[in-house]
Amino acid sequence: MTSKLVAWTRLVRYVPVGEDQIKYGEPIISSSTTDIIELARASQLKVKVCEGNEPFTAKPTERVETVKTLLGPLDPKDVPIIRCIGLNYKTHIRETGRPLPTCPTIFIKPSHAVAGHDEDIRIPRIAQEQCDYEGELTIVIGRDAKDVSEADALDFVAGYTTGNDVSARDWQRDPGKAGPVPQWCFSKSFDKYAPLGPCLVSTSLLGDADNLSLKTFVNGNVRQEANTSDLCFGVRKLVAFCSQGQTLQRGSLIMTGTPGGVGLFMKPPTFLKNGDEVCVEIGGIGKVCNLMVFE
Repeated sequence: MTSKLVAWTRLVRYVPVGEDQIKYGEPIISSSTTDIIELARASQLKVKVCEGNEPFTAKPTERVETVKTLLGPLDPKDVPIIRCIGLNYKTHIRETGRPLPTCPTIFIKPSHAVAGHDEDIRIPRIAQEQCDYEGELTIVIGRDAKDVSEADALDFVAGYTTGNDVSARDWQRDPGKAGPVPQWCFSKSFDKYAPLGPCLVSTSLLGDADNLSLKTFVNGNVRQEANTSDLCFGVRKLVAFCSQGQTLQRGSLIMTGTPGGVGLFMKPPTFLKNGDEVCVEIGGIGKVCNLMVFE
């Protein structure tokens, strides 16, 4: 069974062996736990080549190629906007000392925040003091949606990917920088601050994505460990809420929030340093890994 919106069940964006052209393909893997990144690094990832030059109309063929370079699944030009949900995991809300919300909190990242797996995330000088990670399930909208009901929400979701909402906490929370009221957009909107990967996985495989493990590693050490069942507002509720009076354009993303374990709330707070590797892994989707490079 495939999604109503897309012809693939998994989709990668890649450069094949012997060519320089960027293509889309459906990875040929033995199980949902297969590590696509490691296969690609070992030059062992094979894909069914897709017809089409954009993710939502790509159709797998029977032609097989080997991946030379695995790219992020989405190009910034294919992402009109990124909506992000703040404080959506109960564990994360509790560590902030806040009560559970009655409706989602939303902020925005621009499309130029999109990055791929294995891309260096260049942290600008202005944002190096309190650089932090946030592992997140990310919803990919597959067709324009407005005033969608929860019951119909999945009809507008092409699939999911793994994301990291990289954040500058001082520009989010420090009154001397952010102002008297915390702000989220500027602090999270630097270039490449939304790495995604390693693939898109359709709703035909993951449904509501309501029981997926999520782990975030910093230099191989687990920092976040949770399950999407802990979300206050799940996929259907988020799509329905965000589409009230607003068009969710095809290709736009909803980053669904992060669980407890971010560096800000460690004791003492432990922020990312130059050269740290952050990997976010979600069951059934895979992992996205990136080096933080202070410019």
